[in-house]
Amino acid sequence: MLSLRKSPIILAALLAALLAFAPSLAEAAMGNSMRGGFGSRGSRTYSPPPATSTAPSQAAPIQRSVTPSAPAQQNFGATPRPGFAPSGGFGRSFMGGLAGGLLGAGLFGLLTGHGFFGGFGGFGSILGFLIQIALLAFLARLAFQWWQGRQAASAGLGPRPGANLFGFDPRAGFGGGAPQPPRSAPLQLSAADYPAFERLLGETQEAYSREDLGALNRLATPEIVGYLNEELNERRRQGVINKISGVKLLQGDLAEAWSEGGDEYATLAMRYAVVDVTEDRATGRIVSGDPTTPTQATQVWTFRRPAGAPPEAWKLSAMQQAA
Repeated sequence: MLSLRKSPIILAALLAALLAFAPSLAEAAMGNSMRGGFGSRGSRTYSPPPATSTAPSQAAPIQRSVTPSAPAQQNFGATPRPGFAPSGGFGRSFMGGLAGGLLGAGLFGLLTGHGFFGGFGGFGSILGFLIQIALLAFLARLAFQWWQGRQAASAGLGPRPGANLFGFDPRAGFGGGAPQPPRSAPLQLSAADYPAFERLLGETQEAYSREDLGALNRLATPEIVGYLNEELNERRRQGVINKISGVKLLQGDLAEAWSEGGDEYATLAMRYAVVDVTEDRATGRIVSGDPTTPTQATQVWTFRRPAGAPPEAWKLSAMQQAA
């Protein structure tokens, strides 16, 4: 018989074992083992979606995504004051260079005794000088764009959309620089979109439960399918299988919907009931979960479709855990 003196030690050990085993139980549901969020939300991938009544707290940030995060601005010297653009290099404006050239030529005329405009020999010479400067600026810009195109081609990125043979994008103008992210605009969803989201909630998890990659590819983006396949491979390595059934949406609301580029996005918070158990792959023995009692989960899902496509074209493109 165990003494009372040893009982607290044994109870503490059992509690520690349960706490150590708890994360594996919590990770049984689809996507939970990756923690946080994963996938892509276009230009808003790393911006938290607005809180809703279904998910009043901020959703977990996306930690895995093929969308690159915005690079931090490099600082090679003093930070420029607001309202003043840095000078020098290709960043100096055409008008600034032109003004500098005129000022320099005028000062040279004064020093040589020909007056401020004496070095130009009248209005005709001034106009010719301006045309030459404009031509030189255009050729320099063209050469720089050609060099950028060569650099992009050598990196395997290909020319920018709309660029011509020299890599020059006529839409960029003389002041063009790094490519800007696509602009987003609010999107008005139709009444037919919401049943599509509810359908995807159930069908995606059922396909995951069957380990049906073909069905997942029809329901989610290739990026999401890749992450879920990693999770399924880990389940196979552990010798278990996740069985999900009875998915029922209890509450859901729209966080935001927008369009950018050629795609449309919709982010929704959804609270749903689900029967979620983990079974031994070889014997079918239940490892965790209750096959008769549904549990509840709240997640934030983002869907994507081509612009103007019907509701059937929505696909899961990001998943985030609700706090």
